[in-house]
Amino acid sequence: MAFSPRLAALAAVVAVPLGIAATSYAMTDTSEAPKVPPPVQLDESPRPAPPTPGGTPAPTRTPDSSVVPGPSAADDDDDDDDFGDDG
Repeated sequence: MAFSPRLAALAAVVAVPLGIAATSYAMTDTSEAPKVPPPVQLDESPRPAPPTPGGTPAPTRTPDSSVVPGPSAADDDDDDDDFGDDG
């Protein structure tokens, strides 16, 4: 039986991926198994001392400074339509 192009193609289809896999396996490092890191202990931070009655009071926030106004609504807003006209 002659060596036909079909047989050559079949050999290439099988041999090339096997060659790639063997090369990849041979090039890998043989490293140790990953180690589990030691457990982390968090120190509890010292709590601040309670304020003394004669001390200065903490600044209070006014309602106006804690509320941020939302965006203003405009009648000529063209950003939400997809008609292709930017004018």
